Amino acid sequence: MANYVVAIPSYKREEVIVKKSLKTLKDGGVPKSKIFIFVANAEERANYEKAVPVELYNKIIVGEKGITNQRKFIVKHFPENQYVISIDDDVEQLEKMQGPEKLVKIKNVDKFFKDAYSDLKKHNLYIWGIYPVRNPFFMKPNTSIKLKFIIGVLRGFINRHSKDLEPSVGSEGKEDYEQSILYFKKDGGVVRYNNITTKTKFNADGGLGKDRLEMNKKAAEYLKKTYPDIITVFHRKNGTAEVKLKNMSSSSSSSSPPAYTKKTTKGKSTKRKTMKK
Repeated sequence: MANYVVAIPSYKREEVIVKKSLKTLKDGGVPKSKIFIFVANAEERANYEKAVPVELYNKIIVGEKGITNQRKFIVKHFPENQYVISIDDDVEQLEKMQGPEKLVKIKNVDKFFKDAYSDLKKHNLYIWGIYPVRNPFFMKPNTSIKLKFIIGVLRGFINRHSKDLEPSVGSEGKEDYEQSILYFKKDGGVVRYNNITTKTKFNADGGLGKDRLEMNKKAAEYLKKTYPDIITVFHRKNGTAEVKLKNMSSSSSSSSPPAYTKKTTKGKSTKRKTMKK
């Protein structure tokens, strides 16, 4: 059975974390003993200790400021081989695709985390992620182990203190993409649940400032230069530079479906509909 911990990086969002991610975890059956909140400094810790009910978490830990630095700190904080779930502080719920037009809430979050660990062990891989877009029309009723983008909003990994898994400062703003590539190159694959997503609020494109646009541009240029055989670059209408991962198959294979993916049956009608490719 998976002995996991949950790491939540958070900054100046003590009210948000209570209403969203901590509620999601509690409602999903995740014990408070597994939950660790990582903040930027002692002042932040004091604020969180005042605002966050103690029955919702195990410990508040002072790490480092900045999401990239904080995620690196989390890796170093936990021992090697610890199964870590990293989740942002504003996740309202986990959702599973049910046909091309419907998403349903995952009620037993604890079980999902444990099943995901079983999938990692079965494939001899070290990181899993979810579909990065909350839209069932684009999602797929399957789990893949080839190169896919593992978004930082929610992911689970078997911890390793490996320098070759640390994203470069050059990818800041798109470090999730480099993290995905580094895991793929080291392990031969990553597990991604293409039928699982989260309800959360991302920054709207129109709200990006000049600094953010420049950071995305530099990160995209760095990734394209560093991984020319994997990365392609495109631009949104507002000028934001974006990247895509080229389709690369995993060196791992398995004849049985992952624990959290059910096969679709033919003939009789089922709750899950098959999506068109």
